[in-house]
Amino acid sequence: MTDAAIRRALISVSDKTGLIPFTQALAAHGVEVLSTGGTAKALKDAGLLVRDVAEYTGFPEMMDGRLKTLHPKVHGGLLAVRDDPAHTAAAQAHGIGLIDLLVVNLYPFEATVAKGAPFVECIENIDIGGPAMIRAAAKNHAGVTVVVDPEDYAVVLDAMQQNAGATTLALRKTLAAKAYARTAAYDAAIGGWFADTLGEMAPAWRAVGGRLAQELRYGENPHQWAAFYKTGERRPGVATAVQHQGKELSYNNLNDTDAAFELVSEFDPKTHPAVAIIKHANPCGVAVGSTLAEAYVKALRCDPVSAFGGIIALNGTIDAATAREITGLFTEVVIAPDATDEAKAIFAEKKNLRLLTTGGVASPSAPGLTFRSLAGGFLVQSRDDAVVEEMQLKVVTRRQPSAQELADLKFAFKVAKHVKSNAIVYVKEGATVGVGAGQMSRVDSARIAAWKSLEAAKAVGAAEPLAKGSVVASDAFFPFADGLLAAAEAGATAVIQPGGSMRDAEVIKAADDAGLAMVFTGVRHFRH
Repeated sequence: MTDAAIRRALISVSDKTGLIPFTQALAAHGVEVLSTGGTAKALKDAGLLVRDVAEYTGFPEMMDGRLKTLHPKVHGGLLAVRDDPAHTAAAQAHGIGLIDLLVVNLYPFEATVAKGAPFVECIENIDIGGPAMIRAAAKNHAGVTVVVDPEDYAVVLDAMQQNAGATTLALRKTLAAKAYARTAAYDAAIGGWFADTLGEMAPAWRAVGGRLAQELRYGENPHQWAAFYKTGERRPGVATAVQHQGKELSYNNLNDTDAAFELVSEFDPKTHPAVAIIKHANPCGVAVGSTLAEAYVKALRCDPVSAFGGIIALNGTIDAATAREITGLFTEVVIAPDATDEAKAIFAEKKNLRLLTTGGVASPSAPGLTFRSLAGGFLVQSRDDAVVEEMQLKVVTRRQPSAQELADLKFAFKVAKHVKSNAIVYVKEGATVGVGAGQMSRVDSARIAAWKSLEAAKAVGAAEPLAKGSVVASDAFFPFADGLLAAAEAGATAVIQPGGSMRDAEVIKAADDAGLAMVFTGVRHFRH
């Protein structure tokens, strides 16, 4: 069988987008329409001739709608193999009419969970009959067309128009594949929600589902295929963002932009306007200021060379003054909760710049999961939701940090959380002045960050390295005193680190001998 004529359709949808014109077009092709509940009412109210499934099956809808389509006359009509004489005979013997088109989109379980609905409401939004019918129709795609997405209405109607009311086997295969993927993602959402509700961090089976948001030009490199899928998580960021201008975002753009916005979301926009400049998923400049424009200037000062062609994230509404500062340097992407009309107009003059607005900032302490693929599997972990304000900070040196040093230490530790390990971050007066990332040795990270601060000083014409008089954060403990001494040589006056090394006493003594103040957090921020 290749072409399959559509003579009878069963339509039962939660999302009624495009429902009326689609069904009107089916009626114009002479298709008989079966329907249920709210869908049947909407179609009848539009003046369309519809037969209730309960009338068709001879079995009433009951149990608050839980039981309406789970009936042999429905599933037999979907599953009967059209060219099998035994199937045809069984259908005729039991009064089962063939159903050639199934149009179902499921109860809005994901949206119900996302709005924070109570347990019972979430349970009631788990669709049973819908997935059962979808899977039956998709299995029998040799003779049945299945549609789970209003976006496919036009494709089906176009095929019917070109094939005298029939669809092609190629189209039915494509729609069947989409149908199975949809029910798989739906079940993944339910399974994940149940695990979360029960507090099961490691359920025996873990499924992940997502909907295609964008097929990308390529992956990390031009020879790699890539696509962007959205899971439905409501966390503000690249998945919730609206793109106002500029060309399509690439795989690397999306990855870097996510890193940038997650970092800048560490800072409360009401008290600390903040800017993060990211290059290759690592920050090359982060700062807070009295305004976003001031924060941007301070962030750029840390590494103006690396900032060229980077990603800029801001935690507040971009105004015209900030937009003018940003457009003074070539930038790939700018992401922020919002931007004024004047700022958008300024950005619009830079045709290659992409501007994204998210509608809010992400909570740094909100729970969630992160995933990473491995050969033959994937790793799952809880998001690093530790925030320095909630840590039990312990001063372990003779010298206490000053108020300014303590503020900068907290700032530095927030940034270190988002720097690839081994991470060393120098900060002075609410701005990074040197970042060392991704080195095999913590000493090397400290030295690279110090060298960066020296280069930054040259760029702005400063007489001394920017790290002089700074504080330093380490994402993990110093295993030896050499890394701490390298930071002291760079000009750091205070240190924040997790502690917990076998040689903590040696490191503390070195800090005391150098006149440094040092704070232990008890929390590590590895980022691989």
